[in-house]
Amino acid sequence: MIGHLAYAMGSPCPTLVLDARHLPREREPLLAALAEARRWLAAAGGEHVLKIALIQPSTHPLFDLDYRFIQALPGDPAGFDLRGSCGHSVLSAITAAAEAGMLPRLAPGLRVRVNVLNNGDYLACEVDEVSRETVRFTMHFLYTPPKPVSRLLLTGEPRTAVDVDGERVEVSLVSAGNPYVFVSAPDAGVSGTVELYGDDPGLFERLVRIRGAAAAHLGWPADSVFPKVAVTMPVAGGRIAVRAVSVPGWHPTLALTGAACLGAATGIAETIPWLAARQAGCEGNGINVLTPGGSVEVLAAINVHDAQRRIAWITVGDRRVAFRGSFFIEPLAHFQFKETAECLSVSA
Repeated sequence: MIGHLAYAMGSPCPTLVLDARHLPREREPLLAALAEARRWLAAAGGEHVLKIALIQPSTHPLFDLDYRFIQALPGDPAGFDLRGSCGHSVLSAITAAAEAGMLPRLAPGLRVRVNVLNNGDYLACEVDEVSRETVRFTMHFLYTPPKPVSRLLLTGEPRTAVDVDGERVEVSLVSAGNPYVFVSAPDAGVSGTVELYGDDPGLFERLVRIRGAAAAHLGWPADSVFPKVAVTMPVAGGRIAVRAVSVPGWHPTLALTGAACLGAATGIAETIPWLAARQAGCEGNGINVLTPGGSVEVLAAINVHDAQRRIAWITVGDRRVAFRGSFFIEPLAHFQFKETAECLSVSA
């Protein structure tokens, strides 16, 4: 099987993109095959590749690609989490799909519609610019029909108290793109961006414990990487500073799904991001998010219908992807043997 590698700028690692049509459909055989591929990649120097995207032309008439995200867990080649999605990997998958001929050649103005099988998200990814080195995208998370924002709250309330080592900490548990645990800067134990963006193992461990406490409160598996966790802090200039944990350490920027979830949460009254946005003086549905690796603009279209606030779409722009290349993955070769044999028999 041919694997494709692409890297979305700001992501913790590249994404390995594979054609789902040539892999097992059942969970256990699929994960066993991917574990063998990870061992092979590690031996070749690719142990750092912890994101896998399985794609194929969509069977749904409204979409171009069916996409499934698999988060590989560090330290165990057979360790995977299939519960969430990854926006950076979606864009990597689109770039690889075009290189492999699964999609038309990417050009400005092209829109690729993606059906996320992990969580049912509908994405429209617009190509803004194509250069020799990278492709620049804008991603739209679509809610059709618009969804009441109250349904994005995992506990049904804007803030929830969780027990962290005997201490009650208020968090907001919101799911848009991916489920997130948002915690305020004071509850994280930081008072400014210097502390927030510093290399502080104590802050990292506290966020990991808060994330674990939130997962336990939700009754979710302790070994899952979901929900993810991020600190929000209002800063000057109407911006929100954010620091997030990824796999296996700090996120270099903020996940695309994290930016989308944050954008949605700032439109839900009394959540921690909503409070941060008000303190920062953010106006309207757009926010400027400051991360350790730069800033990102997020726009969430939230409207009032029948006295209920509903979200229609979330847009995150200026995301760049570099295609790294394609290569033969030896332990997955046998999955395409039948197709090869059929092709040879027809040509004979």
